[in-house]
Amino acid sequence: MTGEPRHIVVMGVSGAGKTTVARGISELTGLRFAEADEFHSAANVARMRAGIPLDDAARWPWLRALAGWMAERHAEGVSTVLACSALKRAYRDVLRQGPPGVEFLHLDGAAELMRERLDRRVGHYMPASLFDSQRATLEHLDPDESGVVLEVAATPDELVRAAIDRLGLPLRAPAPGR
Repeated sequence: MTGEPRHIVVMGVSGAGKTTVARGISELTGLRFAEADEFHSAANVARMRAGIPLDDAARWPWLRALAGWMAERHAEGVSTVLACSALKRAYRDVLRQGPPGVEFLHLDGAAELMRERLDRRVGHYMPASLFDSQRATLEHLDPDESGVVLEVAATPDELVRAAIDRLGLPLRAPAPGR
């Protein structure tokens, strides 16, 4: 990708498809992917495993680490795509303190669909029991926030393509010989 680095945060509640869509964007555009869940402290993971929602005090250091990771990539001239819940405006404000021009892709839709996805998910520490607390915490993008909202009922491939189109992200050039 040429020009100024871009930084996209794929946001939403658990079960929205953040990781799937962010990975898809990364694969087609070359943006460096990161999963925000991997930045949580062991204490935060233990709380969530126990079904205890994180409070803001537990989230601030995590959000600052994510902003720092994006800022470091920006300094290297590397564009990023981050799968992160970013549920509140205040959380997104912290993420925006990293690199300039952070953009958000909010995956939103029917609670029933996302709850079904969570019920089928295996191997993740975030229990489905925290879904309702995430929905209650969610603050939708404000008009002054740079971002796009997509309906989660679309297929992952459709969401990835729509995100790339709506955000104006260039596709990665195919490797020579392909």
